[in-house]
Amino acid sequence: MNLKGLAQKLGLSQTTVSRALNGYPEVNEATRNRIFAAARQHNYAPNTRAKGLATGRAHAIGHVIPVSTKHEMVNPVFGDFIAGASETYSRNGYDMLLSVVEDGHEPAAYQNLRARGVVDGVILHSPRMNDARIGLLDSLGLPYAVHGRASGHNSPYAWLDVNNRSAFRRATDFLLDLGHRRIGLINGLEHMDFAHRRRAGYEEGLSGRDIRIDTTIMRADEMTEVHGYASTQDMLDLDDPPTAILCSSMICALGVRRAIEDRGLIMGRDVSVITHDDVLSYLKNGDAVPIFTATRSSVRDAGRRLAQILIDQIANPTAAPETILLEAELMVGKSTGPAPRAD
Repeated sequence: MNLKGLAQKLGLSQTTVSRALNGYPEVNEATRNRIFAAARQHNYAPNTRAKGLATGRAHAIGHVIPVSTKHEMVNPVFGDFIAGASETYSRNGYDMLLSVVEDGHEPAAYQNLRARGVVDGVILHSPRMNDARIGLLDSLGLPYAVHGRASGHNSPYAWLDVNNRSAFRRATDFLLDLGHRRIGLINGLEHMDFAHRRRAGYEEGLSGRDIRIDTTIMRADEMTEVHGYASTQDMLDLDDPPTAILCSSMICALGVRRAIEDRGLIMGRDVSVITHDDVLSYLKNGDAVPIFTATRSSVRDAGRRLAQILIDQIANPTAAPETILLEAELMVGKSTGPAPRAD
């Protein structure tokens, strides 16, 4: 059904129906509700191209994704974030545009999106330390919101982040309270802001108990199962191996568990493990009792909320950028226990 047919069924002018569907305030609430109910009943959706011509907006949000394999974007976290963001886009009448680009071509991709006018704003993923993309987007005047934060960038911008520093400080304190003094860290790539903050929280926890920071039990790389496995094997080969490991990803934690079990050890008894859990749809951390003790924050919910921040910013471009800092929960599971007694 087109706009003309919907208007005829309602006995209203096309202008009134169009204004109601596009959120203009001069249509009274009762009429607006009747129009929306009829649109749902008859599966009517406004023509996005025509709507764009009328409003000067594309009604689309862009995501620029580098091809690189050495990048957080290759793991399932991205899929859950996009699923959450898509729910918000759909509810607000926005489409999503994914641009997959060669490494190093991100600036040109943002410039192209701006020049073509095919998006109203972009979500910036996986911010790095001193991330130059933020300054570029500011110079382009393209609305954006950041999933995370970029240390070293001081001008205001919209972002949503988990308090990674606090989460890993709390996880380290939990292990220390259990008597562990040799705590390994398996982190993501540390030029990424989230990984930098997680390492800082871990180091603060150790320093707060006057425990020396030992780089021989710290690893950083792309967060894969193989990274977790190889890093744990290396640490367990040391003369003084860790009795506990703090891990930046559920995916890494699967490799940590495999390495522990390959040695004939028992996770939670011989080696304790805490990981970060993004509450992934297809990688659940157990059922009633979590498999892993974990700092937990839903990346799908983050996608929903950050998408709304950006849409609100597009609608109100003069408003101050909104920021949200989420606190992760520490969920105790089967993977942690008291430090084993020295023989």
